[in-house]
Amino acid sequence: MENGKITRKNPSSMPAPVGNYTHITKIPRNTELFVTSGQVGVDQDGQFPNTLNEQVTNTFMNIKTVLGSEALCAENIIKVNIWATEEIDWEFLYSEWDQLFSNDYPAMTIGYIAALGLPEIKIEVEIWAAKV
Repeated sequence: MENGKITRKNPSSMPAPVGNYTHITKIPRNTELFVTSGQVGVDQDGQFPNTLNEQVTNTFMNIKTVLGSEALCAENIIKVNIWATEEIDWEFLYSEWDQLFSNDYPAMTIGYIAALGLPEIKIEVEIWAAKV
């Protein structure tokens, strides 16, 4: 029987997550699903900062804005995909991450790739969210 809530688990039969994420997230039946395009570090003026960390800050602001446009918040996020073209400063990214999430982390995938859609983009974050 579905409990009508999004649930997150780290099965005890497998290694603990190596970062701030959850191994599996379950959404109940008849849940409304939202998938964002990859959010990037562009600012309100259409400019990309030069550093990855500045782009991370803008990306998280853009994530909050796009979620807010549908009355969604961090607890609705079920999956995050992150792509970066250079090494992520995890201490910095997690400081932004933890402002969005408390300890109720979604599932997450991270990949390092050679390039994103435009040469100036250093990070792109795709969000999957669900509203029960």
